[in-house]
Amino acid sequence: MRLIVGLGNPGTQYENTRHNAGFMVVDKLAAEFGISVNKNKFDVRYGRGDIENQAAMLAKPMAFMNRSGLPVQKLAAYFKIDSKDLIVIHDDIDLAFGRLKIKEKGGHGGHNGIKSLIGAFGGGNFVRLRIGVGRSEAGESVTDHVLGKFSTDKAEVLSQIISGARDAVVEILRNGTKAGMNLFNGKDLAITA
Repeated sequence: MRLIVGLGNPGTQYENTRHNAGFMVVDKLAAEFGISVNKNKFDVRYGRGDIENQAAMLAKPMAFMNRSGLPVQKLAAYFKIDSKDLIVIHDDIDLAFGRLKIKEKGGHGGHNGIKSLIGAFGGGNFVRLRIGVGRSEAGESVTDHVLGKFSTDKAEVLSQIISGARDAVVEILRNGTKAGMNLFNGKDLAITA
């Protein structure tokens, strides 16, 4: 069983914000693979099903980004899922808008959701799918940037970026993390045809 966690913040005021990119990808996977993410345990909304013949659990922690680690750790422990079988999807301001980067393990890079997960799991031994949202404009705080919605021109290509991230998760499940890295790292999904 692979646990696929999308990071974000609950509540309608946070829908379609940069910080909720992880939630968007989980919602896309749920819709396309017929997995209902409607169960609740340990302050996590989750659902189980199959993605490309791989048993998978999709999860969205409801404890807000900065406190998402412990609920996810409790869910993983309850279902006996090791951290190495975790794929965490999150926004990243250090990547240009539209870029994806898959990492096998590592530090938090200043991301509070990842910091919370590393603290709860006692290390960073899990796969991350980072979705580039770019840096804030001059004069805009990082918090305002990540909690802000995408501009109109970026919102127009957002669906293809979310679809690309969905494809990256499927590739990791089907052929492994290295194959996903080779296929998606460095690719610009914001280029319009």
